[in-house]
Amino acid sequence: MQIRYSYIKDIAMYKVKDIVRVIEDFAPLSLQEKWDNSGLSIGSPEAEVTSVLIGLDCTPELVDEAVECGADMIVTHHPLIFSGLKKISPEDSVGASVIKAVSAGIAVYAAHTTADKVPAGVSGAMAARLGLEDVSVLEPEADGNGLGVIGRFPYPMSSEQALEYVKERFSLQVVRSSRPIGKHISRVALCGGSGSSLIQSAVRAGADLYITGDVSYHHFFTGPDFMIMDIGHYEGEKYIVPILFSLLKKNFPNFAVRMTGIVNSNPIYYF
Repeated sequence: MQIRYSYIKDIAMYKVKDIVRVIEDFAPLSLQEKWDNSGLSIGSPEAEVTSVLIGLDCTPELVDEAVECGADMIVTHHPLIFSGLKKISPEDSVGASVIKAVSAGIAVYAAHTTADKVPAGVSGAMAARLGLEDVSVLEPEADGNGLGVIGRFPYPMSSEQALEYVKERFSLQVVRSSRPIGKHISRVALCGGSGSSLIQSAVRAGADLYITGDVSYHHFFTGPDFMIMDIGHYEGEKYIVPILFSLLKKNFPNFAVRMTGIVNSNPIYYF
C-alpha cells in the first residue's frame, strides 16, 4: 500500500499531522476499540518533524533512543497513555516516558487496535509469517475490517508438526499449548496480542487451531478437535513495527524514518 501526498513534497520539513495522515489512511483512528487510546498522545499536530522513530512500546529506553538519534516523533503500536493518569512521576515507566518525551519536545503517536483491525496489520503479519492461504478477517465488521484473521496452512500438519512450525516461524523457544489433537491441522485462526475473547469466534469459524497471546488457564480446556497455542503478546505483535516503518518510508522516501535498535523490548523473560 502506497499513499503519496504531492502537496507536501516541496516542503522542507513535515509536520506531525502529515505523518499521522499516512498512518491513519492505513489504520484509521475510527477503527479503534472503545477502550483504546490510539492516536496522538503527546505533541501538537502542527509541530514540525525531521525524523521518526518506530517501536512497539514507548518505554523510557525508546525515548532515550529517540533523543540520541535526533527523532522528534515516536510511533508505536502500544499507547504510552492507556488510561487516565492520576500522576506523572519519574518513578514509574509511563511517567518517566512522558516526562522525557515532553522535555525533549518529542511527539508520541500509537496505532494500537487500529492496526489490529486492518487485514494488513498485526494479525495479517502473523498470517504472512505462517504462509497462510485464503486469509480473511475472523470477526469482520461492516467495513470489512475487524479483529483476527483465519486461513489455511500451506499443507495439513499434525499437532506436533504444527507446534514445531509455529515455533520456527515466530523464532520461539517455548509455546504454551492445549492438548494436541488427533487430527491434522489445516484451518488456523490468529489474533495478535491478547486474543482470548476471540476463541469462540475461531471455533465457530471452523478453525482447528487458534494462535494468540495472554491465554488464561481455563481456556486451555478445549474440545477434542480444537487446539490453542499461546505464543506470547510481544511475540505476536512485534511484526507491526517493520510494517509501520515500510509504510512511512514508502510515503516519505527522503525522510529520516528509523526502527528502534532495541533488539527485544519484551517485558516478559523466560528462564
